[in-house]
Amino acid sequence: MRILICDDDPLTIEQLKEYCKEFFDRIHVKCPELACFSDGESLLADKGGKDILFLDIEMPGMNGIYVGNELKRANSRIIIFIVTSYSEYLDEAMRFQVFRYLSKPVDKQRFFRNMRDAVERYHTMTVKIPVETKQGVRTLSASAIIAVEAQARSVIVHTTLGDLASVHNMQYWLGLLPKNCFFQTHRSFIVNFEHVTDFDRTLVNLADGQLRAYLTRRKYSAFKEAYLLYLESAR
Repeated sequence: MRILICDDDPLTIEQLKEYCKEFFDRIHVKCPELACFSDGESLLADKGGKDILFLDIEMPGMNGIYVGNELKRANSRIIIFIVTSYSEYLDEAMRFQVFRYLSKPVDKQRFFRNMRDAVERYHTMTVKIPVETKQGVRTLSASAIIAVEAQARSVIVHTTLGDLASVHNMQYWLGLLPKNCFFQTHRSFIVNFEHVTDFDRTLVNLADGQLRAYLTRRKYSAFKEAYLLYLESAR
């Protein structure tokens, strides 16, 4: 994990650094790498990993809205906290699915609560899933799995890297996949909320229309509720 802080106020940077160190000390985990930037240009130029970001909106040069959009475009899994005194930017920030919106001065207890949620979210997205086929085992992150589909006597794992024929049945996959990110929409489909493009009462479109999954009518309400909760937790 790598945590980034981008703010043109040195005092805010120091405060967030101290909060991060104290948070990981409280949970008895070594603090990850902390990288700090005073402007959006230097942040975008950074070649390192970007897992969790605390981003100011009002900065000289590129503003946080532009920077956040660029980073989300490059890596949809980055967890972004908007840290600002200007609440009028909230609507614009939500368009690129920020994880949380923190007002300055940042309250320590609110920071700790939200940081706990972010770390849980990070671990859910990066958990490794073994996909066993007749040829061997391929290990993927949960985020790389688009859906699992039962086809006749086969079970196909649709991934961002291609399709894999699993040796395990659907019941196995139901027990293995993280329940806060995956949902069985039909006896033949388990879908990853992260890749849902849109849905109606009978179909779920995934990966920008590359895949369609059936949605049982009686599961529509439960699916919609679970998906909206997922979106809320992803902000």
